[in-house]
Parts: sequence; C-alpha cells; structure tokens
Amino acid sequence: MTQQVPSVSVNYAANGSSTKSNELGMREMQEGAYEKRGEQYLLIKSPPASGKSRALMFIALDKLHNQGLRQAIVVVPEKSIGSSFNDEPLSKYGFWADWTVQPRWNLCNAPGGDDGKVGAVGKFLASDDKILVCTHATFRFAVDKFGIEAFDDRLIAVDEFHHVSANPDNKLGTHLGALVARDKVHLVAMTGSYFRGDAEAVLSPEDEAKFDTFTYTYYQQLNGYKYLKTLDIGYFFYSGSYADDILKVLDPTEKTILHIPNVNSRESTKDKHREVEHIIDALGDWQGADPITGFQLVKTPDERVLRIADLVDDEPSKRDKVSAALKDSTQKNNRDHVDIIIALGMAKEGFDWIWCEHALTVGYRASLTEIVQIIGRATRDAEGKTRARFTNLIAEPDAAAEAVTEAVNDTLKAIAASLLMEQVLAPRFNFTPKTVKSGPVEGFDYGEGGYDPNKENVGFSEASGQFQIEIKGLVEPKSKEAKRICQEDLNEVITAFVQDKTTIERGLFDEELVPEELTQVRMGKIVGARFPELDAEDQEAVRQHAVAALNLTQKAKEIALSNRDDTETTGNTALIDGVRKFAMDVRELDIDLIDRINPFGEAYSILAKTMSEESLLQVQAVISAKKVQLSPDEARDLAKRAVKFKQERGRLPSITSPDPWEKKMAEGVAYLARMKLEAANG
Repeated sequence: MTQQVPSVSVNYAANGSSTKSNELGMREMQEGAYEKRGEQYLLIKSPPASGKSRALMFIALDKLHNQGLRQAIVVVPEKSIGSSFNDEPLSKYGFWADWTVQPRWNLCNAPGGDDGKVGAVGKFLASDDKILVCTHATFRFAVDKFGIEAFDDRLIAVDEFHHVSANPDNKLGTHLGALVARDKVHLVAMTGSYFRGDAEAVLSPEDEAKFDTFTYTYYQQLNGYKYLKTLDIGYFFYSGSYADDILKVLDPTEKTILHIPNVNSRESTKDKHREVEHIIDALGDWQGADPITGFQLVKTPDERVLRIADLVDDEPSKRDKVSAALKDSTQKNNRDHVDIIIALGMAKEGFDWIWCEHALTVGYRASLTEIVQIIGRATRDAEGKTRARFTNLIAEPDAAAEAVTEAVNDTLKAIAASLLMEQVLAPRFNFTPKTVKSGPVEGFDYGEGGYDPNKENVGFSEASGQFQIEIKGLVEPKSKEAKRICQEDLNEVITAFVQDKTTIERGLFDEELVPEELTQVRMGKIVGARFPELDAEDQEAVRQHAVAALNLTQKAKEIALSNRDDTETTGNTALIDGVRKFAMDVRELDIDLIDRINPFGEAYSILAKTMSEESLLQVQAVISAKKVQLSPDEARDLAKRAVKFKQERGRLPSITSPDPWEKKMAEGVAYLARMKLEAANG
C-alpha cells in the first residue's frame, strides 16, 4: 500500500475547452497569444504542454508575412527541444500557411560544434530563407561574432525564457538587453515558469516594462482538459536509504517518471547504478531486457510484467536505444509502451510522455524552475487519466548526522516549492476594495444567495478560472506598471517571498513571530527591492495583493484538507469552496485580517503530520539557534508602519500594548530612537 500526504490536491472541471481548436486550428491558449501578435515585445507565460511552440509558429508566420519582418530565429535551450519546431502542416487544420524549416537551418539537428553552427547563422542572415532554429549557446556566440546590428528587422523568439537572467554575468540576458535597447528587432519570449531557482530577476524592470504579457494559467489549462481532473502535490519524508522506502510512494500500477538524486547530493548513495538495481529488485523479478526497446522487464508479485526505461545507464549504446524507443512517434498514443521511466538528469524540460501519472522526485532539486518542469511531465491530458501527482521524497534530518543544517535547508526549500506550486495551480485572483459603489461583476457566480451589498463578496468565474474578491481597506494600484504586476506577476512576488530563507524559517519555527513581521515588513522589503521604480503607495498595493493571494490560498487549502473525507463539500471545487468558506466565516474580509495570517501555518501543520517528532524538534533547534535580531532596515520599516498607525489611530503604538503587532512597531520606533541617541553621543 503506497502512502501519500499531499500538501495540496487541486481539482478541475475537465470541461475540454483548452484542447478544442478554432477554425484556424488554434487551441484556446494559442488563440489568446495570437491576438497579441502585433506587439513588438511579447512575453508568453504558459504551462508545459499548453502549446507554446505552435503558438509561436502562428505568431512568427504573421510577423514574416504581414508585419514586414525579414526572418525568424527560434532559440531553444538544448538540442532536443529543437524538435518542437519541426515542420508543421498548419494549413491542414485551417491556418493560412505552413511552418517549414529547411533541414540546413534547423541547427539543433545539424552536425558539428557551435563554431560551425555560428557560421551557419551568418549564412542564414545573408540568405532569403525565413526560419532558423538554434540553441541558446549558438545564438550567444553568433551575437558575439556578428554584433546585434546583424539581427535588425528580425524576430528573435526565445523558448524556455527562464534560462535568461538580468544578472550581468548571464550572456544571453546581456544580449537580449542590448537588442531591446537598440529597438530594431521583435522579441517573443516563452516560458512555463517565469521565475528562476536562484531568485534572480529574468529581465531588468526597465526592459520588462517594454513587454506586453500574455498569461495562460495552469488553472485555465487543467480546467480545460478533457480527462485529467485532479492534481496532487506532496512531499514524503524517509529515513535511512531512499531505495528502502521507495515502494511506500511508488505505485507500480501508475505510469511513473522517477528522478533519482544527483550523485553529489546528500540523498544519493554515490552509486547510481546500484540504486537503479535496488529499485528494480524492489519492484519484482528481473526478466531481462527487451531486445528492441532496451526496456528492463520486471515481473511483479501479481504476475504483471513492467516495462522500465533506464535512462541512468551511462553506456551510450544502451541509453541511446532506450532514448530512441521513448521518442518513437508511432508509440506516442500507446499506453502500454512503457510503465516506469527512471532518470537522473533527463526526462525533464520538453520531455513528452502523455501517460505519466506520477512524477516522483528524490531529494530537493536544484531550483523551483526544475520542479515546475518535472511536474509538467505529469500534467499532460490523456484518455483514461483522471488523476496525476507529484511527490518529492525528502530525507528526514537525522539528529546524529553532521549534515543536519543541509537537511534542514532541503526541507525548507521543498516546502517553499510546494507553497509556490499551490499558488501556481490555483485560480487567478482579482482583488478590489469594498466601497459603497461596489457591485457584482458580470460573469461571476457569488454562491448561494448571490451578491450581498452589505459585506465583502467572493465571486468565481468557471469560464475564465478567476476569483473576484472584495477586501475592505485594500490599496488599489495606480500606475499602469503596478496594475500589470497585480494582474500578471503576483506569483513572481510570492516566489521571491517563499524563497527568502529568513522568511520561511521564521514563518515555520519562530514561536514568538508576529505574522505582520512577515506579511508587512518582509514582504514590503521584497516588493521594494523588486520594484524600486514604483512609488510607496503602489508598492503597498502590490504587497497587499501578493499577501492576499498567498494567504487566501493557504486558508482555502486548510479548509479543503480538513474536509478531505467529506466528498460532498470538496467535490470538484475544494480550493474554490475553501476561499468562499473562509470569506463567509469571518466577520469582515479586510486587509488587516489577511496580514494577521501566518502564510506558513498550514505548511507547518503538514510537516508535523509527516515528520517524526524527533526530526521536527531537530529542525526547530537548528533554526532557533539563529535567533533573528532587529536590523536597522527592519526598524525603519516598522517605524514607517508606526507612522501609518498614528495617522489612523491618532497615537503612536505602545510598547506595553497587548497587541503583539502594535508592540513590535513600538519596538522599531524605540530602536531607531536609541540609534539616533547613540549617534548624537558619538
């Protein structure tokens, strides 16, 4: 019997809308992106498997035929992804042109190293041909060799855009910044996860402001699938060797991609081949390898024969045979072709196996981006596949081991990733202040009894997968950029927040924490650092919107988990019902109330259920040993909040107040006064 402790389970309507095509052969996401085809700089944020590659084909063909651009250059992170841009007979499905790449200009398939390919880019630029596909590396070298001027009047389309960074050391980011500054190209950037694992910004704020954004959410995609209705995201803790516990979470009846840990990680036994043998042995009796596919054949105790693809084997002839069998297009719709794929560095970005029901990953991965990519392997729609799940198998911190701190870090990162994914998978939030002029928005369902003008309302649109939530005291964004951030980029703000180590440590394990220290001070600092160009009021609006989105998702999850056994309540709308129930249960849904919720409370509750008490105490001890002292910056932030408090209440916060947040603000004022006095006294 396998065990699973999901940190969230999101259910979808499966109404089929995202897989239906219009008269031009475009799915819902592609149609939305195509409507923005006239933009010079376009950023497409859309999940794995939503059809970004084909969306780009439609846009690029329009730019070449109708917008006067000379050529289109498609840039992908690695050669294998180049196949996503192979020839497509788009006219067969209703479009007015086909996507055709001459074999010599798909440099992902061309022989020779980057030097030869860079020369080929030069020949392409001088030719009358229209479309070239190359890797990020080839493009970087080509810009170095020919200069940015050589790319004038062309479309540059960058796939998997999260590989770019505003950091000056990131060559691709530097080149794209220079192309934007010259303003002679069109740029289409595409990504399934517009955040990086290292918390670096993808683009500088000035460059990002020039892009028009098209966002298609996970919720829209999954809600519009035909078959897949439920996605579980969870983590499971083990002690000892992970291979001994693997069958507690690996169900041999589910189509699974298992990513074993990197050999340099703490979870690895340092012998990856032995680990694979151990897993195969745990599943059943080895029957040999299939001579055609190279898949390992394993008979289970119930007499089933599993077909296991081993992508960990380093022997080129064996691994190439297995790889080729997995890519065999004639088997794409054959559910029985393979049962389990065991991989280490492969089968992530761009890997397409529609039947995958379980993405099982051992050890915390290098970045949140990688986790999103791995989850994307399981979120394909396929006939008969109604449920999918992602499980992160993590080593429990061992009090006797020297690497306790490293283990604690891995645990915190896994929780951060889980919190972020819950956010990414939820419907989109539109927040509005509750005023006397507030009223119902067309297309939104306000639940039983409908819209109530005397209280804060929560509306939901099944068609668009969006919430419309009224909040008392909410600051509205004023500038165009602040409005864009609140509509498009809240998840990026939340990503920076949950990746902030001090924030998550204190949120989970500081018993003396006042939630406002996180929701107001820490989040305020993150928003200020990320969007320095916004004025103080717009920064506060972004902060409030981000905190509201994060905390409403967490409260909804708490309610959904508590109702897990009540199938009538959860139905197909657990998260939606949870948000509604929270809004109904409180007297007033105001921003002060939302700021008073600790966003990490439910994550701690799940941690306590899944970890042994000894390990949990060990984690607590490691973090408690690093007691956070008030810094001058935090004191200044608290003093600013104290000024606002005085404007609202007519008095300064009191250090003897029974309200812990008022007391904390007073401590900030006292700290600054002490600093000034010490400075004056020399």
